[in-house]
This record gives sequence, C-alpha cells and structure tokens, in this order.
Amino acid sequence: MSDLPVADTRPSSNWSAIWVLPLIALLIGAWLAWQAYAERGIQIQLHFESGEGIEVGKTQVVYKGMSIGAVRDLALDDGPAGGVVATLQMNRETEAYLRENTRFWLVRPSVTLAGISGLETLVSGNYIGVSPGDGEPAREFTALAEEPPLSDRTPGLHLTLKADRLGSLSRGSPVFYKQIQVGQVKQYLLGEDQRTIEVKIVVEPAYASLVRKHTRFWNASGITVDAGLSGLKIRTESLSSIVAGGIAFATPEHRKDSPPTDPVFPFRLYEDFEAAQTGIKTLVRLTDFEGLQAGRTPVMYKGMQVGTLKTLGVDPDLAGATAELTMDPMMEGSLVEGTDFWVVKPSVSLAGINGLEALVKGNFIAIRPGERDAPSKRDFDARTKAPPLDIRAPGKHLVLLTDSLGSLDVGSPVLHRQIRVGSVQSYQFSRDQQRVVVGVHIEPPYESLVNSSTRFWNASGVSVSGGLSGIEVRSESLQSLLAGGIAFETPDPLAGEGRRVERYTLHRDRDAALRQGEPISIRVARGDGLSVGTPIRFRGIEVGKVESVALTEDLQAVTLGVRISEAVEAVTRADSQFWVVRPELGLMRTANLDTLVTGPYLEVRPGKPGATAAKDFTGLAQAPVEPEGEGLRLTLSAARLGSIKVGNSVTYRGVVVGRVVGHALGPNGDRVLIRALIEPAYATLVHTGSRFWETSGIGVDISLLKGARLRTESLESLIEGGIAFATPEGDQMGNRALSGQTFALFREARDEWLDWAPKIRVGNGE
Repeated sequence: MSDLPVADTRPSSNWSAIWVLPLIALLIGAWLAWQAYAERGIQIQLHFESGEGIEVGKTQVVYKGMSIGAVRDLALDDGPAGGVVATLQMNRETEAYLRENTRFWLVRPSVTLAGISGLETLVSGNYIGVSPGDGEPAREFTALAEEPPLSDRTPGLHLTLKADRLGSLSRGSPVFYKQIQVGQVKQYLLGEDQRTIEVKIVVEPAYASLVRKHTRFWNASGITVDAGLSGLKIRTESLSSIVAGGIAFATPEHRKDSPPTDPVFPFRLYEDFEAAQTGIKTLVRLTDFEGLQAGRTPVMYKGMQVGTLKTLGVDPDLAGATAELTMDPMMEGSLVEGTDFWVVKPSVSLAGINGLEALVKGNFIAIRPGERDAPSKRDFDARTKAPPLDIRAPGKHLVLLTDSLGSLDVGSPVLHRQIRVGSVQSYQFSRDQQRVVVGVHIEPPYESLVNSSTRFWNASGVSVSGGLSGIEVRSESLQSLLAGGIAFETPDPLAGEGRRVERYTLHRDRDAALRQGEPISIRVARGDGLSVGTPIRFRGIEVGKVESVALTEDLQAVTLGVRISEAVEAVTRADSQFWVVRPELGLMRTANLDTLVTGPYLEVRPGKPGATAAKDFTGLAQAPVEPEGEGLRLTLSAARLGSIKVGNSVTYRGVVVGRVVGHALGPNGDRVLIRALIEPAYATLVHTGSRFWETSGIGVDISLLKGARLRTESLESLIEGGIAFATPEGDQMGNRALSGQTFALFREARDEWLDWAPKIRVGNGE
C-alpha cells in the first residue's frame, strides 16, 4: 500500500474575470463625480435693494461682454437692511477675482439727459455687471445702486478739475477738443474745503498729448447767450453738450510749446469760454472810447472778429482809457510794431456816411496789422481815426479815368461780385483838367482778379432801367448805394497784365462797361414791340441785344442795330436766319405766351460752319421750318390733305412717335403726298402691313341697335389734326418698313386695326 502515488494538491483561487467590469464602472463613476464637482462653479451671495429685473436661471453675470455666471436662486434678505439675496453660480475661473473689493451692479436700460445706456439689455435682458477688485477672498457682496465710475487704471490721462459750480455736468458728460469728443467725465464730488467741486475726467490715450501745462478747461454745457446793443452772441460746443453738459479745452496759440502736464496737479475749470482767456492779452490806450462795452465790443479785421474787449479802465482824469483785449491766437503774428488800432463809429458828413456797419453791431475796435517781420508788441496807442491808405501797401495800384467823380470819395469800396476787394486811394483832375483821375488799391489776395481785360464802372447809387418787358432796379451794395463805390468784372481771366501802374476807363454803369461783341443790322418789316434792349436768343439763351431801332430811308421797313455778344462767329454767318417771336393766340395754335409779359424778342438760327461772315441780314416773316433730322422717312398717300399740316404728330397707340414734316401734290395732281418722319427709337414699329389713318376731328357712328358712338384720338388731334397707325400681328405684319416707302393714308380707322397689339421691341432692339 505504501507504494501508491501521492496526489500533489493546491488551494483553489477566489478571483474571477467577472469582477473587472464592476471595477471599471466604479472608476468611471468616480471620474464623473469629480468632473461634476470641479465644474459646478462657485456660489456667492449678492445683496440687492430690490429683486426687480432679476430672474432665476435667466439673469447672467457679464464681464467684458462674456457670461461668467448666472442667478441660481433669489430670496428675501432677513438682515436688518432688508432687500433680496441672489445666489450666483460663478464659473470656477473667477475664483481669483472674488475678493472683498469686487463690485457688482444690475445693468438695465436707462434714458437720461446724458444719453442712453444699457441699450443691449433690450434684446438680452437685464444682466449683472462686475468690476474685479482686490482684498481678501469673499463670497458675500452688496450690489451697487449704479455702475461705478471708471477706474483710475483705465487707459488714458486722468485729471482733476476744480470748479465753483457743477452746472449741468454729470457722469459720462463728454470732454471736447475742437468739438471732437476726446474723453469723458468719470465722477464729481465736493472738495475738501466744502466750497469747490472736483470733477474727475479721463482723456483717451490718443489725445492725451493735447493737454499741456498751460491748457485751459471750460464748462461747455448748454448755450451761452450774450445780448446787448452791440448784438446777440450765442455759443455752444455741440448739440450733446446742450442737453447733457460737457467740458472743452484748448491751449493758447502762444503756449503751444508748453511742457506736458503733470496729472498730480489739478486744473481750474472755467465757467465759460470767455472766462478761460484762451486768447492773447493785448493792451491798447484810447483817447476815444465812446460806446465801448467790456465783454461785448469786438475787435474787427476786414469784417471778421479777431478779438474781444475784455476790460476797459478809464483814467482818473477821464481823458483816456486803457483797453485790455483778448485777441484770437491766429493774430499773434500781426501784433507787431506798426499795427494800428482805432475805434469805428458811425459818422455822417457831406462826404458821406462812415462806419455804417457800426449802426448794426455798435461801435467796435478795428485793427490794421503791421509788417509780419516787425518786432512783436503787446501794447499800443490807438489812433483817433482810421489811418490813411498807404500807397506802398502790398497789392495792385490802378489809375481810373472818368468824366465825373459822382459820389466817390477816399475809402469808397471797390467791389467784385459784391465782395469788397479794394478801395479808392485818391482822386484829382487830369493834367488837361478835362477828366478825373481816380487812384485805386486792390488788396493782395485779389490781385489776380484784375488784368488787361478788366472793365470798371461807377457803382454808386441806384440804376433804374425800364421798358415793356419790365423795370429793372440795380444796386451793387448798400454801402455803395450810400457812400459810392466802384465795381468791376474780368471777362477773360487768362488775359495778360499791362504796365506797372495800369490805366483803365471808369465807365458810367455796368452796361457801358461790358458792352462788347459784333455789331450787325437786321431789316424787319415792322418794329411792333421792338425797342432798345430787346434780346436776341438762341434756344432760350441770350446771345445779343438790340441797341437801336430806326426806319429805313424809304420808310418801307425797320432797321435794328444789334450787338451780338455770344457765339459771335456762328450767329454772324451769312446764312443765319432771324425772325421776331410774338405771341400766337388762336383756335388752331397757341404759342409764345410768355411774350405777352416780356414783350417780343428775336430768335436766331445760326448758319452752317464754313459760311462767310456777314453784317447785314433780313428778318424772316415767320419762324423757318425745323430740319427733318434723323429717323424713318415715310410717304403717306391721301386723296385730300384735310387738316393735316406740318408739325402734326404721328402716334402709335396714343404715344407720339413722329411728326409730319412736309406735304405736296403728287406728280399727276390726283393725290396728296404727305411726308412723315418716325423717330429712330420707334422705327421698328412700322412694317409693310401697317395701316395709317387721320385722327383729325370726331368720328360718329349711329345705329338703331347700338345707338350713337363718338370717337376721337385726343384733344390735340381734335383741334390740330394728326396721323395714327397700327401694325398687325403674325404673317399680316410683313417686313420692316424702309425709308422712302409709301403707305396709303385712310380717312378713319377700322375697328380691327384698333385691336392690333403685336409685341415689337422698340429702341435699338430688333
């Protein structure tokens, strides 16, 4: 028995492959649980005074346009302050920004005088805004009632302005530079001294360099109105500043090289532009200061205000005064030695009226700058009256010869298109004492307006001319009406110049000065309504005028002396045609009704190029027939002419497509051949199958069964006559008509013709 083999045994294993699946499921569940925990975000508590506009699950927390959280719950606040508590679920990435100085507020649409804010919430709904802060980590916050002011960390130049009062400024009010918004008001608060207002502003980085050490800021809110005897002055920076307030700033011209500003030091906010004193301070000692008012009297240069009288200090002996002027920075180069100041006020004398403009704007101070390369100067002694004209002054000096001075005087204006461009310097008799020599000065900017073709005339007083066509009253300007003046025109701007001191004739009026052109004569049968000044026209444009009207030596006709001023070469060709246009009144034709008011005139048809020139013409008894022009020329054969005449319309379906251009008897005298011209655009409508008929008068059809029927093409064809045609459809249409083709002209249309309506492309189409 001991020889039996012994079995080799080992304990069985309790592990089975079936346990792998539960382990994998356990790991996946743990990973999902960790993901849910990591992504669930951070819950914080936010206290609001009211829950109005906040919706659970809808109201988002937005930072720089991105949603970083949402409201998950809303409950009443049991604390002493009351209100509501909103539970916010914030993204996990915001944990580093949730600190005790972080600020939250509810953004909703708001409309105020300062503008419209929160407009995007009209689409997306109210949301909670956030501004990250510093401090210890926190999970409970109190919402602000409104959006906080811009942070000092906002890019730009941050400044403090001190003002005596706030005016209409508010948060968000614009900051302007030359009426361009370059910044805004961040906030305002009462100063430490309890008497001033501190206004915090930020200027955008792109414009920060505009603020210098000597920059002046002023309140540009609303409208500034300054009214008095000297006039009404209204100033505003922009429309938005009228409503919402605003601040403007500028750096005086003579301070442009001022160093950059230091934001630590505050600026003064002046009450208005005048108080900011952005101009150049100039002192002028006056012996005549009548009518001057501090803050209102302007300083004028050639009609443009270049400064203001700021203060006026009268001397103790009342013999003079010292005026402090605020001059526009653009005049800095003109404030030099040799600059003249004087007071302008209206004065009346036998020589005329001086200072007429002061009657409207009040007495003012005038300035005449000295040489720009002279030494700079800031204090002056005013002259007692306007300085005499300097013959050596830059500009053009002219000599005008005239038979009579009229009301001209030294200082009388020289006008071009009613703009003053110079003045009269002097006047005296010529050497033979037969004429008057007038010295004239043209100011430098206008020298190029005068050349050898310039014509001058005396523009003093009022010029009145009248006739059958009406009465014309002409005056160059109010100033020349009262004080005299000279006007001029330059027909050829490219003409050359004459001698150094040019001589011209001073004509008595404009017509005499500008009279030019080619004189011709026209013989007409009668002169009814024609007079000196009757125009000669071509296509409505005046090309000349009648200068004389006289009977011929045989008393059988009238000779018109005419001066052609426009298109002279074309109008004076030998084959040019002239005729008198008068009103036509009648049943068959009414035309030229405007001549009932303006009187008759002469019309001209210029001759053909290449014709020889002529000076004597014979007027036509009536207007010539117009040339036929381009188009499809057809001949219509009729038994009688009827009421057809040249000029009648040719219509297709009531639309005018051509006209009658002529008519004559046939070769055998048994027919009338009428020539018609179809406009090129409508030539495709005429085919060999087309039918033409007269549209003159009224067609009447009477039937016992159908009654009476009246038929006419149009009121025009009823009175004047006309021709109409129709084209059949299909094979009856035939081929396109050719120029010169002949068609029969029927007395009236058949009913089936009126129903024809083929589709034919008009214009350039085939």
